[in-house]
Amino acid sequence: MFEVFSNGYYLGRLVVEPHDGDCAAMQRSQHERVNEQLYASGEGVERTDYPLVMKLDTAHLRVHGSNDVPADTLAVPRDLLERLSVDNPPALREVLLAKADHAERLVRTGAV
Repeated sequence: MFEVFSNGYYLGRLVVEPHDGDCAAMQRSQHERVNEQLYASGEGVERTDYPLVMKLDTAHLRVHGSNDVPADTLAVPRDLLERLSVDNPPALREVLLAKADHAERLVRTGAV
């Protein structure tokens, strides 16, 4: 789903669609799998429900898991999606997923 893109990000392609929630979301099972594969340290029992940090257009988003989102989809709150350069959603778009250390910096500095 995601491949190495740079020192700070993985690159993926997801269908971006609007939704009425207050935060960005993707299918819960995919969210947990990506979280485990890319954010977990592999030491002991770890949580897989932490938000993923993705960049869509110019916005960094905390992405949560949801049972209401289809597979391979990033559901973005309507008001935020209207401010970004996403034409005619739903649309297949490239998204950047911050690597664990970069995601931590973004959260710590308040960028997301």
